[in-house]
Amino acid sequence: MTDFDYSAWRRTAAAWSLALPVLALAMPARAECSRDIQVPVSQIGVSVVGAGAIVNGIYPEMLRTLGAKMGCNFVFSVVPRARLEALFETGKADLLIPASSTPRRDQHGLFIPLLGNRPLLITLQGGREPVTSMQELLERRDLRVALVRGYDYGHSYQALARELGSQGRLFYEVDALSIARLMQSGFIDATIMNPTILSGAVQNDARVNGLADRLRLEALPELPWGHTGAYISRKSLTANDQAVLRELLEKAGRSGMLMESFQRNHRTELLSMSIRPR
Repeated sequence: MTDFDYSAWRRTAAAWSLALPVLALAMPARAECSRDIQVPVSQIGVSVVGAGAIVNGIYPEMLRTLGAKMGCNFVFSVVPRARLEALFETGKADLLIPASSTPRRDQHGLFIPLLGNRPLLITLQGGREPVTSMQELLERRDLRVALVRGYDYGHSYQALARELGSQGRLFYEVDALSIARLMQSGFIDATIMNPTILSGAVQNDARVNGLADRLRLEALPELPWGHTGAYISRKSLTANDQAVLRELLEKAGRSGMLMESFQRNHRTELLSMSIRPR
């Protein structure tokens, strides 16, 4: 774990510990999970940090802190994002977190919104003309695009990916850090994701350190504000466990602590375009 990872994790863990007495007042009595809750996760900046069984970050600390009060033990493991989606769809993951709401995921679980979220077109600062829509991005054939395999921001995002692929301009990578390295090297020009993901990822690797200060962020109207949150599996969990987890996540979403965690770990100008209270 890098110095940045450790300090960010310590700040997040301390904040959630301080918030626990306040949140506990609203927790239902005797609610607890009947078994360990399996939560495979993928690396997402400072939101999820770790390798193997050692997992920290904003979301794991939230679950651990609230789980201690609710009687729920969360077991984390790190997997690639694409595999994470498959585990959730086959009932081998009890929670999918963090995640945006999509029709495909709705088939397998119940979505609990935690924060407002907007993916942006991300490039490096320079003299090029602005890109104001997906259609303009498709017409700008000089721009090569990379996306994280397994990320899904809805129908418009998927349609754009298909068209970029047909033009031979799309590359898929396993995580945001891989995309940052390609962007740093000049192999690709753009990506689409929430910028907090990319910003957090580049701070964990000396080879791309400083890239966050050079990012150019552009909103596309086809990718409006939505929500990021968690999916509770309908396949793997009993009705009681689903209800307990729903209560836990609803309390977390209403508390405002997640937003405060992001504010401690990301610049204000980065958050203003991409993250807001639910």
